[in-house]
Amino acid sequence: MTLHPQPLAPALAAAEAAGWTTVRLDLDGVRGKAGLMRRCGEALRLPEWFGGNWDALADVLQDLSWLPDAGAAAGRLVAVTSWSGYAGARPSEWETFVEVLEEAVDFWREQEPGLTVVLAEPVPERGPAAGVPSRAPRLRRRRG
Repeated sequence: MTLHPQPLAPALAAAEAAGWTTVRLDLDGVRGKAGLMRRCGEALRLPEWFGGNWDALADVLQDLSWLPDAGAAAGRLVAVTSWSGYAGARPSEWETFVEVLEEAVDFWREQEPGLTVVLAEPVPERGPAAGVPSRAPRLRRRRG
């Protein structure tokens, strides 16, 4: 998982040209866990049985059998965009979300097709906004 902002369009275009399935998860306006779970459900087109909690999100990201092209794609790329507002407003939830994403990427690391997650955020003209982490936090604790 890339933890620094990356230019999004070239990454998505390259992945799609290589036959990868790409999904953009835009977190603009998300300010809490319930909103994050709703946004994940919508963007990733999660199955109806998705429970809307951390463990359920971890489960669906490690069992991708619900995806229409579960084995046909050359790879899978989830681009998380506009995440800094949520990360700044809910730092502990953000850490948990990143942990879930890292666990899913680690789970798929040795398998084909794999799962890649990139975090994309527009580069501010005058440095990071107040209260926004300069980078995604490294994880120090397990979710409960």
